[in-house]
Amino acid sequence: MNMITGYYQLPLVLLSIFIACAASYAALDLGIRIDKTKGRLRYLWLWGGAITMGMGIWSMHFIGMLAFHLAVPVTYHLPLVIVSIFPAILASGLAFWMVSRSSLKAFQVIFGALLMAAGIVSMHYIGMKAMIVQGGIIYNPWLWWLSAVIAFVTSLAALYLLFSIQQDSGKGKLWMRKTVSALIMGFAIAGMHYTGMSSASFTHHEHHLAVPGTSFNPVYLAYAIGIGMLFVLGLVFISLFIDQRFESQVLKSERKFRSVIESANDAIILASSEGIIISWNQGAQHIFGFEKSEVIGQNLQMIIPERFRTAHQQGMERYLETNKPYVIGKTVELEGRRKDGCEFPIELSLAAWTEENETYFSSIIRDITDRKKAEQKINQMVYRDSLTGLPNRLLLMDRMEKALEYAEMNQQMIGMMFIDLDRFKIINDTLGHVTGDQLLIETAKRLEGCTDKTDTVSRQGGDEFLVLLPNTASGEITQKAARILQAFSDPIVIDEQELYITPSIGISVYPSDGKDKETLIKNADTAMYRVKEDGKNHFQFYTPGMNEAQSRKIRLEIGLRRGLKNGEFTVYYQPQFNIHSDELVGVEALLRWEHPEFGNISPAEFIPLAEESGLIVPLGEWVLYEACRQNKAWQEAGYPFIRVAVNVSSRQFQQTSLVEAIRRTLEETGLDPQYLELELTESIIQDSKHAISMMNNLKAMGVHLSIDDFGTGYSSLSYLKLFPIDSLKIDRSFTSNIFADTKDMALVSTIIAMAHNLELKVIAEGVETQEQLQFLQQGLCNEAQGYLFSRPISPEEIAVIFDDKAAVLPQ
Repeated sequence: MNMITGYYQLPLVLLSIFIACAASYAALDLGIRIDKTKGRLRYLWLWGGAITMGMGIWSMHFIGMLAFHLAVPVTYHLPLVIVSIFPAILASGLAFWMVSRSSLKAFQVIFGALLMAAGIVSMHYIGMKAMIVQGGIIYNPWLWWLSAVIAFVTSLAALYLLFSIQQDSGKGKLWMRKTVSALIMGFAIAGMHYTGMSSASFTHHEHHLAVPGTSFNPVYLAYAIGIGMLFVLGLVFISLFIDQRFESQVLKSERKFRSVIESANDAIILASSEGIIISWNQGAQHIFGFEKSEVIGQNLQMIIPERFRTAHQQGMERYLETNKPYVIGKTVELEGRRKDGCEFPIELSLAAWTEENETYFSSIIRDITDRKKAEQKINQMVYRDSLTGLPNRLLLMDRMEKALEYAEMNQQMIGMMFIDLDRFKIINDTLGHVTGDQLLIETAKRLEGCTDKTDTVSRQGGDEFLVLLPNTASGEITQKAARILQAFSDPIVIDEQELYITPSIGISVYPSDGKDKETLIKNADTAMYRVKEDGKNHFQFYTPGMNEAQSRKIRLEIGLRRGLKNGEFTVYYQPQFNIHSDELVGVEALLRWEHPEFGNISPAEFIPLAEESGLIVPLGEWVLYEACRQNKAWQEAGYPFIRVAVNVSSRQFQQTSLVEAIRRTLEETGLDPQYLELELTESIIQDSKHAISMMNNLKAMGVHLSIDDFGTGYSSLSYLKLFPIDSLKIDRSFTSNIFADTKDMALVSTIIAMAHNLELKVIAEGVETQEQLQFLQQGLCNEAQGYLFSRPISPEEIAVIFDDKAAVLPQ
């Protein structure tokens, strides 16, 4: 047995090393592609890479074997050659599978390197086994083990380089690192191969029989394999280049998309089907307060208020199970939770998509705190009273409509209170609107304090309030009304002033007093006016009869305006006599109204209406003019000159133009001022400064002044010495009770004595009996009027009295 020596063809050796380096470079690129793909494409790249790298290692190995030239013929066992390819592919596949994992532990790397080394060693020595030499192959055990160790170290290096390149794929100058790493891997693989080849010694027997094999020219075969492998690697590089360009375009688009996402003010969050956050933009950081590093990999539950987390989880599970969109594709308003734990309103647009059998959710979230505040402000303006913050009429009508629907379905009772504040106008006019506004605000608070949360206290305007009491009973309504009255028994303190104000409350009840909003409010209003008429500061339930009275009142008020234009009013006159000389000394002008529908209307009924509506001013001016004109007509007819007394209402007296109006009337009618007497009530002249100034102006004109209904008012007696008055008029309530009540008798005597002491004339009204006249004559009363002398009569009847009595002008 002779030892055979051989030699290497350098071009083929260099070709094998080049293929090893090229295959390593391709493997590094393929490793990056595997890491960036998912699903089926990931496995396609993995096995494509395993085949490419495995074939590259095998090609390098086989070309290296063909580069070795022996002096004896060498053939190869083709089946074994083909078998040797598979360990290389399996070893490469194992390498790619390991580096595609997100992390590698030390024992995993070592174990994987051992399996790869076993595959490479198997490939090498199966390939060596396929060599058929006329003789045999003897291996040096030390070099054999050295080649195995080199295979293990090469596998370790390959795993490390593949994993590190893959993990650092996003860093700059990657091509330089890949080139250096590919050279290291290529030379390491070549080193393992040629070390293994060095461990083999070839022997030759002269009479050794040839073993059947495949005979071919090794040089041509090596170049053919090399060219073929380079072609394959070229295709791989071309596909990688195309994929890289495509990926570059995708990355460019993704960067643009990412820049748009990052510049958005809204939070844009991507999450997996398990609710794990995988993307978090600057808008989300600004809105929720979490840094990206704090939330990536965490569950979405961290930005959801705790009370909503279960419902959110159930919603995600329901969608994943049924694929039915309940919220997906819609915009909804929810609550979000910031890093500091505070909750705030958000608007959420949710979308879902499936990629590689995985479902993902994208959320666009907007902080709508400012919008909610604006909506609340608008709602406050539209549905709330700007002064008190109470619901206005619009909101009340909406709540009434819902309450009526619910009450109809459930056979329930509803209460409606109409509240008007007594004496509010006086306080508002006297102390100013600022004080009036504060009074209304405090009133609103007290009303709310007397009602339940289910009730609605509404301000309708001015000093009117409505209270809706749903699902109630008559007893509860009565208790709440009494509670409101009690609440206003205490003063309201504003700017250290104690103000007393009382409510008049009208009440209507559904369904007995009305089945719609308008009827209930109208009937409660009617009941409130009845309370006003009965003395105020009380409550009254509506009764059907009130509507008739209210209807008449409204029609009379309308008729007042029409009557003044249509000449329905006339002036009657009640004579006044000197009770000692039986002479006619004057008349009192009294207004009468003949309504075309209701007939003769009592002044006690229409005068208050005229006061409320303000029509008393034009009516009073008309009466004044008519009385002055008539008196002048009597004078021109040759009758004795007497005074005509005209009542002045409180509204007239408050007019700053009153003096001028009287002056103009006297000038137009031609009546001398001394024949006009103005009757003022005590209540009119409460404001002494204004009253004294007004009365002094009238007195300077020559008009006579008297205080009507003396004793029924509440002015101080000290005013009598200040007012420039000429006479006092004793009220009929005292005159008629002279003999029925000794106190009234004493009062009448006292008034007459006091007036004489103040040099004032006294006239008594309401004299109906001879006994009353005799008492007044004994008490030295000056004048009297009443049914004992004459009822109020027309101007023509007064002329008859002039003729019968032969009246003369009093001196």
